[in-house]
Amino acid sequence: MPRLFTALRIPDSLSLQLALLKGGLNGARWIDRENYHITLAFFGDIDRHTANDLVVALGGIDRHAFSLRVDRLDVFGNDKPRALFAHVEPDPALMDLQGEIERIATRHGVPRDRRKFVPHVTLARLKGTAPHEVARFIHSRGGYHSAEFEVEGFDLLSSKASIGGGPYLTEARYRLESFEGLYDESDLEGEWAGEAAPPRISVPA
Repeated sequence: MPRLFTALRIPDSLSLQLALLKGGLNGARWIDRENYHITLAFFGDIDRHTANDLVVALGGIDRHAFSLRVDRLDVFGNDKPRALFAHVEPDPALMDLQGEIERIATRHGVPRDRRKFVPHVTLARLKGTAPHEVARFIHSRGGYHSAEFEVEGFDLLSSKASIGGGPYLTEARYRLESFEGLYDESDLEGEWAGEAAPPRISVPA
């Protein structure tokens, strides 16, 4: 089974801005901009029955669309840097959505991630990069922050266990602005696309 997780896709305008920050950092393996995303909850390798149940259960989420913005660049692993990321301001609506997704996953037997949720977009994996080099890089980008962008839904994505940083396949897509989780077969690429897809979630008239 592929590794599954839920995430927010970011708009092309923001991904282009973030991609322009690339370069000038030793030991950085830069993420391709088409793979930028904000992870909400990581499910890992789960069996197909549980995955199908999650696809349907996530469709029951009933929330408004909301706005987010990137407020700074930061790094995971201060003494031994391992990832450069764009930090996303933790809006209450985002935190509530993330919490609901985790509760749904827990009810279906998926272990809760013990790490504190830090909303972010990973820009580069780091190996052998000195802390002062990261600090200098962040300082040279002049306190980067983005304009607000609208979040109108979230995706269920999959990745191969042996590959970090993408490519990712879209298994299901859920809308927020209509207040209904909607499984949308268009633009789906993974195991649930086509004949293997679970039944479409109906939207009440």
